[in-house]
Amino acid sequence: MQFDLIVIGGGINGAGIARDAALRGLRTCLVERADLCSSTTRWSSRLIHGGLRYLEFGELGLVHESLQERGRLLRNASHLVRPLQLFIPVYAHSRRGLTTIDFGLWVYDLLSIGGSLPGHRRLSRAAALEELPALNPEGLDGGILYHDAQVTFVERLVVENALAASAAGASIRTWTTVERIVLDGNQVQGVVVRDSRSARRETLTARAVINAAGPWVDRVLAGADCAMPRFMGPTKGTHIVVPRFAGMRDVACYAEAHSDGRPFFIIPWNGMVLIGTTDTRCDADPATVHAEEAEIAWLLAEARQVFPGAGLGRESVLYAYSGLRPLPRQGLRETASITRRHQIRHHGRNARGLYSVIGGKITTYRHLAEEAVDLVARRLGMGTAPCTTAELALPGGGAERGEILAALAAVPGLSEASKTHLHAVYGARAPAVARLALDDPGLAVQICSFSGAIAAEVVFAVREEFALGMADILLRRCMAGLSPDLGRSALRQALPIAAQYLGWDPARLAAEAAAFEAEIRVLESRALPEPAPAR
Repeated sequence: MQFDLIVIGGGINGAGIARDAALRGLRTCLVERADLCSSTTRWSSRLIHGGLRYLEFGELGLVHESLQERGRLLRNASHLVRPLQLFIPVYAHSRRGLTTIDFGLWVYDLLSIGGSLPGHRRLSRAAALEELPALNPEGLDGGILYHDAQVTFVERLVVENALAASAAGASIRTWTTVERIVLDGNQVQGVVVRDSRSARRETLTARAVINAAGPWVDRVLAGADCAMPRFMGPTKGTHIVVPRFAGMRDVACYAEAHSDGRPFFIIPWNGMVLIGTTDTRCDADPATVHAEEAEIAWLLAEARQVFPGAGLGRESVLYAYSGLRPLPRQGLRETASITRRHQIRHHGRNARGLYSVIGGKITTYRHLAEEAVDLVARRLGMGTAPCTTAELALPGGGAERGEILAALAAVPGLSEASKTHLHAVYGARAPAVARLALDDPGLAVQICSFSGAIAAEVVFAVREEFALGMADILLRRCMAGLSPDLGRSALRQALPIAAQYLGWDPARLAAEAAAFEAEIRVLESRALPEPAPAR
């Protein structure tokens, strides 16, 4: 089939571009080497924020853009994106004092005028300890309380953008690797792809190709029929997940590391606590990046400085993850100062019609997509419909929580935990999931006691949400794989469901179980002490 646009990469930027392009009438194909949201987007801090730190580097435009997009996500994906209070503790040793941070947040509030979140508050030492009693009191001067937002399941944000793209006519091709970008002279013609499961190759033709492969951008460009310079200068970010500890309230901490002044977060997340992130240069293959012991030790040590009574030790780490930020190459500058503003580069000299997305952040993905589609449509001379994504709810948005829960109450057998879970994961689509249990009450059974996920979600993920394997289902659709046990208990319950309703035979079930175990072992094994050497 002839497409107008092929988008390479199924992270938040690629899915957002595919949605915008399809909604505007472009014949669009999204190609992803693995599953949707299987890499960079997934390994983020899961925050939707204005970028308070960017003020320090004078990027007021980026902060304003981010704050506007934060507001849109709070409206258009309210089931996934929710307000989050953050607290900045200020100590005698802090590099930035209360007055400096207070002034920065006045600017932050000013740039977010018209938004729905409250402004910041400056707290005295006593008020700070009342707000967070577990906070380290030694040398504490006070702190600042402000609001941003959190996307607990960023995987779902990507999936819903892909769903919207598909509903508007886009073709979604997961587990499909782009092996070569085809040129005729210096004009892009399409891509050669290989299906990862069948090994079948085919050529997809298009008038334009957008390379939104994140840290793989340079590797994708290496498959073009021409020489390309390097554009990427990735930095590595590592996070750890620990159990919710005593004194950890529903307020995130945005702290300054005692050892070196680097900022990091301690965030209530999915019933646990997410601590991160590091920020170091890394040119490794993105597929091989993992959390290293020194990084885990640094995060634990700094978290203990903030919450000394939390009892955080190496054994506290449930799992850890790492990813590469797809930042532009910018010489020897400090990693913190490398711009987070996205670039959309047209490779017109070597490959007309080929574009690469460099940088960007989850919060501003929608605006990036709008810019990218504007650019492609203009260069192709195509008259397209105006962009509507700023006001258009995602597929799970657009319905009130009470309305959704009322619909779920009409389905017999659903526990309260499952109703809450279904709303948080699917939003307005939750009743469609639950309705599968009306025909078969067995599908209302919980498969995960931690999350409340139900059997119907296994079937729904494959039939309605592009999932092909068990890892896709548990880790990036129903989200049971982000439980403290990384979904192992859910896997045991889900496999018989797949056998009964999806027709998976014993060989397929064994292969899926092995693939799931291999994927989560990367997260878990890195979060365990290295074995002692053999004697």
